[in-house]
Amino acid sequence: MRWIRSGLTTRKVLAAVAAAALAGTAVTAVVVNASAAPKQQAGQTQQQVSTAQQKASQDKTVPFEVKGELPIYPKALWSNGSSGVAVLKVEARLVQLKLLDKQWMDNSFGTMTRTAVKKFQTAKGIPPIGYVDQNTWTKLTAATHEPTQAELYPPAPVVNGKKLDQRCATGVALCIDKTTRKLRYVVDGVVKMQLDVRFGAQKTATREGGFTVGWKSRDHVSKLYDSKMPFAMFFSGGQAVHYSSDFAARGYNGASHGCVNVRDLAKIKVLFDQVKVGDKVIVYRS
Repeated sequence: MRWIRSGLTTRKVLAAVAAAALAGTAVTAVVVNASAAPKQQAGQTQQQVSTAQQKASQDKTVPFEVKGELPIYPKALWSNGSSGVAVLKVEARLVQLKLLDKQWMDNSFGTMTRTAVKKFQTAKGIPPIGYVDQNTWTKLTAATHEPTQAELYPPAPVVNGKKLDQRCATGVALCIDKTTRKLRYVVDGVVKMQLDVRFGAQKTATREGGFTVGWKSRDHVSKLYDSKMPFAMFFSGGQAVHYSSDFAARGYNGASHGCVNVRDLAKIKVLFDQVKVGDKVIVYRS
């Protein structure tokens, strides 16, 4: 029964705090551990036990104040960590209002979506709680139109009659095709630049998947291989897109240690200045 008494005591303290808060009264809370409270020993009077219990309670006192009403937050429909088509529709509506860049339409409620939601809430006089509750959703749907199929799923860019990876259709992306050995710099579905590339050998293969540019280094030198990697844009651990003098000299007769090598120095200089940390890097096979 010891844990029941402790639970009842805690419930009484919380009830008292809540009642005082509603009345606008400052409260000093006393945390009581009923199981640790002194018990009457042989030869002790009830007065002595009571004094010992008061002292034990004072030792556990934690002062804090509660003023005004306790905050009550509305129920979240979609919040940080949510994913799926419903989140994609929220993002599409935020894109319509130019509060979110197209590259962040990824079916995932992350930092950029949360920031856009807070901006919308502030503009509409809603407390910027950073997630979508029913009130926010009602105002967002009133301020935007139902996203079209093309808005939700923009068509992939087509180059030489072939579609690029669907993930390259929105935002800014380094769209890297291992099959054609091409890197295409794509902005909102439009190919802005195309470069020849080569990849890692079998034992040091270039990883495939969706990544982002983590950091950049204009005059990078590999500590592992003691080789120059100018205009490096790192996207997966030590793997990066960078200029390779060896690729420029030997072409496809060689291979990298896992990086995406570029042989056109003039183009990668321009590309390096345009690409930003956070831009997408999509490595795939067509």
